[in-house]
Amino acid sequence: MSHLFTRIKETITADFHEILDQKEQKNPIAMLNQYLRECEQETDKVRKLVERQYLLKEEFTREYKEAEHLTEKRKRQAEIAAQAGETELHEFAVREHDQYQERTVRLNESLKEVTRQLEDLERKYEEMKHKLKDMYIKRMELMGHENTARASHRMNKVLDSSSYSAGSYGRFDEMENYLDRLEHQVNTGYHRNTIDGRIAQLEKELKKEDSIAQ
Repeated sequence: MSHLFTRIKETITADFHEILDQKEQKNPIAMLNQYLRECEQETDKVRKLVERQYLLKEEFTREYKEAEHLTEKRKRQAEIAAQAGETELHEFAVREHDQYQERTVRLNESLKEVTRQLEDLERKYEEMKHKLKDMYIKRMELMGHENTARASHRMNKVLDSSSYSAGSYGRFDEMENYLDRLEHQVNTGYHRNTIDGRIAQLEKELKKEDSIAQ
């Protein structure tokens, strides 16, 4: 029991910032999820202990009330036997009364101890439930921070002039140079085809004139 209480105390008093060291900082949400699962398991164990302690308290209460009832019953029976002069019956009732009375005292002490333990378990159980709730909220906060960080990273990647903008301008310059080269090739081909056509026509006309002259 003391070992369990030690584990409970460690679970309740754990500090997130001390647990998430440099290695865990690489993926804090995954580590937090693992830690949450462990705490949920411990909390469930305490819940079962609380339920068992309730049942134990009820059993002690029933036994105590029954012993108390029998103590009073044997006391009355001893008085009746004494008044009737039944010595043997009176002695038996007195012995029974003393045994039940001793049992009543013992059960009363046990009932007080069980009740104290139950209250202690209930307090720890409530503390653990609050701690779990705090960890759930912490996980949501971490997820929100992580989403914001990822969104900011993507936006900065798009808006960063040294990366996206410079790269975009570079691609525009490359495309413009390509169009210039393409235009030059088209114009050159056009002029070349035009000159070749004119020369061919002139050549044809000169041949025609030579044939007429002959």
